[in-house]
Amino acid sequence: MKANHLFSTLLAGTLLSLAQTAMAQGEHKILVQANKPGAAVQPTMYGIFFEDINFGADGGLYADLVENRSFEFPQHLMGWESFGSVEVMDEKPAYDRNPHYVALTDDGHLHKQTGIENRGHFGMGFKEGMEYNFTITARRHYSESPDARIRVELVGSDNEVINRKTITIASDEWKKYTATLKSNKTDQKGMLRIFLETPQGVDIDHVSLFPADNWNNLRADLVKDLADLHPGIFRFPGGCIVEGTDLASRYQWKNSVGPVENRPLNENRWNYTFPHRLYPNYYQSYGLGFYEFFLLSEKIGAEPLPVVSVGLACQFQNDDICAHVSPDELQPYIDDALDLIEFANGSTDTKWGKLRAEMGHPAPFNLKLIGVGNEQWGELYPVRLEKFIKAIRAKYPEIKIVGSSGPSPDDNDGKEFTYGWEQMRRLKADLVDEHFYRSPEWFLSQAGRYDNYSRKGPKVFAGEYACHISGSEDPAPAAEPMSKNTFNAALCEAAFMTGLERNADVVHMATYAPLFSHVDGWQWRPDLIWMDNLTTVRTPNYYVQQLYATNAGTNVLETTENKKPLEGNDGMFASAVYDKPSGDYILKVANTNATERTIEVTFKGVKSLGEGTVTSIHDGNPDAFNSLSNKNNVTPKTSKVSADGNILRVTIPAKTFSVYRF
Repeated sequence: MKANHLFSTLLAGTLLSLAQTAMAQGEHKILVQANKPGAAVQPTMYGIFFEDINFGADGGLYADLVENRSFEFPQHLMGWESFGSVEVMDEKPAYDRNPHYVALTDDGHLHKQTGIENRGHFGMGFKEGMEYNFTITARRHYSESPDARIRVELVGSDNEVINRKTITIASDEWKKYTATLKSNKTDQKGMLRIFLETPQGVDIDHVSLFPADNWNNLRADLVKDLADLHPGIFRFPGGCIVEGTDLASRYQWKNSVGPVENRPLNENRWNYTFPHRLYPNYYQSYGLGFYEFFLLSEKIGAEPLPVVSVGLACQFQNDDICAHVSPDELQPYIDDALDLIEFANGSTDTKWGKLRAEMGHPAPFNLKLIGVGNEQWGELYPVRLEKFIKAIRAKYPEIKIVGSSGPSPDDNDGKEFTYGWEQMRRLKADLVDEHFYRSPEWFLSQAGRYDNYSRKGPKVFAGEYACHISGSEDPAPAAEPMSKNTFNAALCEAAFMTGLERNADVVHMATYAPLFSHVDGWQWRPDLIWMDNLTTVRTPNYYVQQLYATNAGTNVLETTENKKPLEGNDGMFASAVYDKPSGDYILKVANTNATERTIEVTFKGVKSLGEGTVTSIHDGNPDAFNSLSNKNNVTPKTSKVSADGNILRVTIPAKTFSVYRF
């Protein structure tokens, strides 16, 4: 009897303990101070960062289908197949900064032909019913010869001609000629072919082919992907390409403006980072240049954030101090920064403002921010940055300057992070760019990262970040290159971002990186948006970024459980904001657990929330991802939700990020 009573007592105690544990783990009581709007959420809070990596520009966002269109690659016919009498020349060129061109001449036999073919970047994508605008700069090869003719063809992957046009070259002077060719079928891997049709020869240069639906020479579908993110900030053009493998290959913005035909070729910093193909064809035509970046910023409603070289070549690739510009020889680099601001904001009677107007934009771009240096660290950086800060503030005191804390988010690899921040405070930089490519565990542990940052001094720009699961940066070919953009990685980012939002008084900008990747030409993953020659894929990470940007609000609302932020308690993360224009209250909750959780949220100071919406992204498989064959495998879903007065009580499924809006 005593044994049975003892067993019953122990059983009852165990059940009670289990019930209490289940209650503690299964339910959360959250308080949102809805009647006390706090720190302002900056309009720049969530944005995008573009770098020409993974063929993000030529072969990606830049819509020209032709590779090596001006014959300026070091191997001048790289990207072209030639037949018959074809010769690369540079005598009396059409463009002084792109001096090479090709001469097509008769090879002296009735049944032989002369011509060239271009397969573009991983093939040319043609869409059924789409028109393609062909442009070429050409002249007759022989002075005072009869008119010459070339035949231009769109050719499918089956080698069948899709469409053709004939162009007559009637001048000894360089002139532009155009033709429009319509595709009668969809083909992922087509090509462009140019034949010489007459005994009279032709010199040709700057061969381009754009789909008619392009926006300002950019791929329309990718521009829409960016616009649908509703970014507040747009950082460009990099990234490591700002630095270059060496200073000669650094990104120079002045080479990227003016007529596109005369923008000189530049070797891409990422040219040598394909271990499975050591000598790739990765160059920058600069067709996508700073003018186009500024126009794109306007198009998508984002503040432009251009980044300029601080005189340091990529520090990962250069240990020799001689690889960098001496601090005493920085003036040309400083002038580039000052001239860039004039290009963006100067009146039309200034040198660079006049060029902007001549390119088609008389009104200023209203630039407010500039980044100096990319991912620099150590003593080499601040001594150079200081000279830029003094010069920019003397001439343009209204421009905010973004500095760098280096490539690591902490001091695990030394003291560079702390040193970088110390120097940024000393130099009074306006914002400090932090980068973190880390594991899911790191992201979940860092939701409170900015809770204890100083509220004085520079603000934070989380300029490059992405959750990397094991093997993310492996550049070897993969059957499913998007497989590292998992739902779990996106969920961990969503959980981490609640900490960005809660600390909006410290964090003013954040951008996921990298932005684009071509499925046939990637070297880094994960990436926000993937593409092939015809379509794009929005990743789960994309949808998390979109949910934050479209629900950014204007003011932080203190959100706590037991008077503490919900930043990983029992795998739960939460933040809330008020949106002044709409009057909406917005709650973001991430449940990173393998089981569901119930939350009871009290919106203090609100009489009744009424009916609202909940948008959730969820997948039972943490390794799920979107792909070309299943683009909508992981996407947000929206439904109605009701509150009881000012109390919201809901059950959040396992592995779910939800945004509630009332």
